[in-house]
Amino acid sequence: MKKLLSTFALISFLCLNFLGMTSVSFADEATSVKSSDAVTLVADATPAEAKDEPPAPTPNKGDTAWMIMATILVTLMVIPGLALFYGGLVRSKNMLSVLMQTFVVFSLMGVLWAIYGYSVAFTGGSPFYGGFSKLFLSGITPDSLGATFSKGVVIPEFIFVAFQLTFAAITPALIIGAFAERMKFSAVLLFLIIWFTFAYLPMAHMVWYWDGPDAITDAKSLETVIGNAGWLWAKGALDFAGGTVVHINAGIAALVAALMVGKRIGYGKEAMPPHSLTLTMVGASLLWVGWFGFNAGSNLEATGLAALAFVNTMLATAAATLSWIAFEWILKSKPSMLGAASGAVAGLVAITPACGFVGPIGALIIGAGVSPICLFFVSKVKKAFGYDDTLDVFGVHGVGGIFGAIMTGVFVSPALGGTGVYDYVANKVGEFDMHTQVISQLWAVGTAVVVSATVSYVALKLIDMTIGLRVKPDAEREGLDIAEHGEQAYHK
Repeated sequence: MKKLLSTFALISFLCLNFLGMTSVSFADEATSVKSSDAVTLVADATPAEAKDEPPAPTPNKGDTAWMIMATILVTLMVIPGLALFYGGLVRSKNMLSVLMQTFVVFSLMGVLWAIYGYSVAFTGGSPFYGGFSKLFLSGITPDSLGATFSKGVVIPEFIFVAFQLTFAAITPALIIGAFAERMKFSAVLLFLIIWFTFAYLPMAHMVWYWDGPDAITDAKSLETVIGNAGWLWAKGALDFAGGTVVHINAGIAALVAALMVGKRIGYGKEAMPPHSLTLTMVGASLLWVGWFGFNAGSNLEATGLAALAFVNTMLATAAATLSWIAFEWILKSKPSMLGAASGAVAGLVAITPACGFVGPIGALIIGAGVSPICLFFVSKVKKAFGYDDTLDVFGVHGVGGIFGAIMTGVFVSPALGGTGVYDYVANKVGEFDMHTQVISQLWAVGTAVVVSATVSYVALKLIDMTIGLRVKPDAEREGLDIAEHGEQAYHK
């Protein structure tokens, strides 16, 4: 216990020093309005002056209601969706441990998001990290507003905070699948606190942070917005709902964790089949349903573009499901329920960065194309290299996320049915250069790989040197349900 407390103290000290070096003063941040910063509408003009002012933007109740619903749907993805999907795939003696880890990680990340996560992800600072002006959600009230992707359109900032909280919570929870059945509960929590702080938050800031469309009126103002934005946003990287921020980020962390934690006892020597594909199917179905909030909700408005993201999510997932079982049928003679569920998740992952940028045919191609690639990684590459990624987080989320991020740069092309890239200076879709866009996508992919791998390695090394990563061999054989939590998911 003393080792655990001392490690927390050490990590907290390092976090605060790191954040202090990358943040800017509150006064500097207060000089401009960011896309997700509060927009304080103060009527301090005289009645005569107010007549000359344009009406202040007010949230549309339909947009607000949709964002509340989308936030609920993403919560459904994690608890119970991801928990049941993962839980069904492990052995029965570890079912409760997976449910517990998912449930508690979601709760922990929600608290950290309110304390400092939202502030360092979605306020001004450096191109790589935000600042401290909204620690503990300071200054945000029911009247605070945040920008969307349309000029003059706003939503309540509180619902943006809650929506992004669910993204910040599901991403670390995805990583759990890589080291399921063998990692200490205390080590899981400590690792994900560090990873959330130094991998998730920087990626969210770099990809999604900018001043908002209302700040762009001409070429000069666009230069200012680019200068204030996250590093990858400024490079033109497109990620509609989290291909880099969520899936590549989590997938790379999963691979590093699987390698550093090591294989399960008996891995490759004894059978370790899923204990309940029924629950896995239920979990996959809840993920599919909740993912509509994840993708269509990322539009931040209830518009035709949200409808496009919705349709693309449906089509890509269906295509990926059929593609996976088709290849499985050819290669293994039988299509499996596990294959169908895995294909669905692979399709959801791949379409995530592209859902609001590509057309329906592009979505079908992305969905059909991702499954054979992920199937190859989970069945051939993993076996060839011998790493034990328990629930194939890297093979599905990491690989599927990389494929989807790159294909976004291809199928966003208007010539291929995509939306193109909007020019906020001209207020129309701009000229499109596929080569330039794909290069921007590769920058985002490479950055996610480097950041996540580096943070994961350092964090796991520190934890291994202090409290240790794995449970004792006897506890692993007994099962983490009893050994770590003193409970069982099932009673004979």
